[in-house]
Amino acid sequence: MAEKIIELQNVTKYYDDNLVIDDVSFYVKKGEFITFLGPSGCGKTTTLRMIAGFDLPSSGKILLHGEDISLLPPNKRPVNTVFQRYALFPHLNVFENIAFGLKCKKVQNTYENVKGERYTKKEKLSKKEIAEKVQKALEIVDLEGFEKRSISTLSGGQQQRVAIARAIVNEPEILLLDEPLGALDLKMRKEMQLELKAMHKRLGITFIYVTHDQEEALTMSDTIVVMADGVVQQIGTPTKIYNEPANTFVADFIGESNIIAGTVVGEKKVRFCGKTFDCLDKFEPNEPVDVVVRPEDIRMVSPEEGTLVGKVISVVFKGIHYEITVQVGKYELVISSTESREVGEKIGMTVAPDGIHLMKPNYTTNIFDGVITKHNTVAFADGEFECDVTQLYPGSYIDEEEYLITASGEKVDLTGMQVKVEVGLNDITISDDQDAGGTMGRIISIIYKGDHYRLIVRTEEEEEDFVFSTEDLWNENDLVSVIIPKEKIKLTRKNLEEKKKR
Repeated sequence: MAEKIIELQNVTKYYDDNLVIDDVSFYVKKGEFITFLGPSGCGKTTTLRMIAGFDLPSSGKILLHGEDISLLPPNKRPVNTVFQRYALFPHLNVFENIAFGLKCKKVQNTYENVKGERYTKKEKLSKKEIAEKVQKALEIVDLEGFEKRSISTLSGGQQQRVAIARAIVNEPEILLLDEPLGALDLKMRKEMQLELKAMHKRLGITFIYVTHDQEEALTMSDTIVVMADGVVQQIGTPTKIYNEPANTFVADFIGESNIIAGTVVGEKKVRFCGKTFDCLDKFEPNEPVDVVVRPEDIRMVSPEEGTLVGKVISVVFKGIHYEITVQVGKYELVISSTESREVGEKIGMTVAPDGIHLMKPNYTTNIFDGVITKHNTVAFADGEFECDVTQLYPGSYIDEEEYLITASGEKVDLTGMQVKVEVGLNDITISDDQDAGGTMGRIISIIYKGDHYRLIVRTEEEEEDFVFSTEDLWNENDLVSVIIPKEKIKLTRKNLEEKKKR
């Protein structure tokens, strides 16, 4: 097994009071091409900057060859970074841009005096040495003969190559690449993906790459680290991440997926869309699961041969395949196929056992810490909600003065009582009317699950998440109010919870 070159141990990063990286741990093998993949704001660039030394972790350690470098300044680390904005010097030509770092660099040379004694001396590189290194870097990035060209005359792809050459000419142990292809057009980006992968093989050094582009990560990487909300969701090879996603976020973010709620009904048997299928994953009987079926794993057959039968409601040509949406009862399934079908046509569908992947559901309920107010409401998640406080003391009632009277006749002032609040996934609705609910938040996630959408709404101050199901389609980043019926809020006294744990 290759040695670990970089290791992050329980790294957490705050900017002021904002948690950006939450207790992240993983390692990078020497010579590996590893990619941090995730949506904007997930923490991937912050992680890269901490490895580079531009940012310091709030807690945890970053190790290089087993040595703690968490506080080591960037210029002392054997890394070079290539950014999305290439930061080339417009007044210098290609040769001068690549040579810039070498002219500042000093190397340790060993000499022998007339007495035969050896001594070392730090010296700048000679013009000949610089020219040789620049020439070698230009060959690697396929820009021989461009030495005297002005930066302004180069295309975006050529400028990107100059930026890479400038980084690799210093012979770093690790090359950090922060969305380096983001400024290129689609065709050039695809070409550069293949060139970067080939470059990595030629150089043999460790590449740590940041992108939000799933195809880019799948094309180039040996290993992918999928991140969301500052947390590592899954680490694995591109094949593993694609075929065996760890949760619904990964399944939805990496490629297209049909994600459907199902139930395990026997040994390697799962029921979804009203039918039972053989699968390869082992779960306990009657266990609820999320079922992931990739569009290309659904085979279209005649209605008589199909385990599922449905009606085609949409056909879109995607260049090399058709995207066919089929209504199966209350569910919608998406199929990817080189064969087309007619809208309105009735078709059968089958899925092989290895095309079905089962996952434990991420969320089964919403749980919050709350406090009872003087109005006998419950405050949690940046808001206040009507609730039934009598459930805190079985057999109790509220008197005319709004005090709780227990079954034994004791009067209790609930103000300030800490409680556990539990709300089911089907017990929350949202509204555009900002005064309609008990709190406000923004929609940060929408995942379609065959017959409904799973939404996550995050409050702005405490950043508490409400997870719930709805048949209505909303837009990410919509500001909404959260509505929970009084009878759907389950309360438990905190001291009772602690007693149960003991």
